[in-house]
Amino acid sequence: MQRFLQICLMLVFPIIAAPAFALPAPMSAAQLLEKSTFVGVVRVQSVTCTAVTPSKEAGDELQHYLAKLEVVEVKKGDVKPGDTLLVTWRTIPRGLVGGNWAVNYYPGEEVMTHLVKGTDDATYKSTWWNAKGQDIKEPPSTKLPTQPGETFVPPKVPTPGGETPL
Repeated sequence: MQRFLQICLMLVFPIIAAPAFALPAPMSAAQLLEKSTFVGVVRVQSVTCTAVTPSKEAGDELQHYLAKLEVVEVKKGDVKPGDTLLVTWRTIPRGLVGGNWAVNYYPGEEVMTHLVKGTDDATYKSTWWNAKGQDIKEPPSTKLPTQPGETFVPPKVPTPGGETPL
């Protein structure tokens, strides 16, 4: 009888637990707009790894990031084109809540995004996991820094003829 119960639990538990490990539902465009303090197009100027902390859940290391974004176009918010926004995020432990659903920003990409001010009012964070749209301009690389203090910037675009403009 005990063996029968063990087998039943092994078969039933994954069915019951599966929704707990699924990706949360995406927000609609209207929800993203309503909940965001900034909506617009940004150009990622740099991404810095600010810290690395151990994950108790998965036993791996989680990188914490700070991205410097240049505002290109404003749809909602009290900023203007040319302003700089600072966005923070961290990686998600592997195998937790449907996988890695962190919103990453990559140096050199230009993208429509939805942000909400952080508790410190100096930084922003993504409104939700689907807060970032399709790239307007793809980044040259989707590699991110992994060590604290390491910063990635987009490669310099050479001027025609190799001359530096005055």
